[in-house]
Amino acid sequence: MSITNTYAVTGMTCEHCVKAVREEIEQVDGVSAVDIDLTVGGSSRVAVTADTPLPLDQIRGAVEEAGYHLATTAS
Repeated sequence: MSITNTYAVTGMTCEHCVKAVREEIEQVDGVSAVDIDLTVGGSSRVAVTADTPLPLDQIRGAVEEAGYHLATTAS
């Protein structure tokens, strides 16, 4: 069974940003999919699907490693 959590990420402005965030999150153990809806100038929606619940600090660390900010969790 997979679990999908949605996060709000700020600072992304282009497809290069999307690629950087996706690549970092995909490296977190257990992640099976990352879906990003880019919102330039606002909070982009990042849906992360994993086999097990993931600690928020792992997702935050991956987003920050890509150079962006995890603003909130949407679900």
